[in-house]
Amino acid sequence: MTASATAPLRLLALDQDDLEVISAALQDALTRIGDIRWEREAGRLTIVFNRLRWECAEAPEARVRTAIQFGCVRSVRSRNLRQSAPDAVVQLLAIAFTPKAAPAGAVILTFADGGDLELEVECVDAALADVSQPWGPARRPAHDGSPDDVAEV
Repeated sequence: MTASATAPLRLLALDQDDLEVISAALQDALTRIGDIRWEREAGRLTIVFNRLRWECAEAPEARVRTAIQFGCVRSVRSRNLRQSAPDAVVQLLAIAFTPKAAPAGAVILTFADGGDLELEVECVDAALADVSQPWGPARRPAHDGSPDDVAEV
């Protein structure tokens, strides 16, 4: 099944398998540290990314603005992400789930250059939605660590 060049992507994740689909859609997505929002009282973490439209055969190199929101979040820990630099750009490599006492566990967002976010969650509860029209073409990430790989935000 091929996605339309204009159809926005909308995905829900309620288990580990669903989260793997979202991870694939967000592979190599870019965000600024300032676009990561943790709402402790609401138990919600929201991140806005620029992602490559991997699912779109007509224009796979086009980018689109996408938001992902995690619910049922008890806590958030970060490693090697400079919260004091809101304009710093980071590149998402993958999202994984590590089960603990079912249905609880940890959602781990792994970024290039050794950064990660670990969300302690009551259960997997994530929603992804494209929030802009696509633009591009954009360069494909080369994963060689050069600054050019993450310049387009």
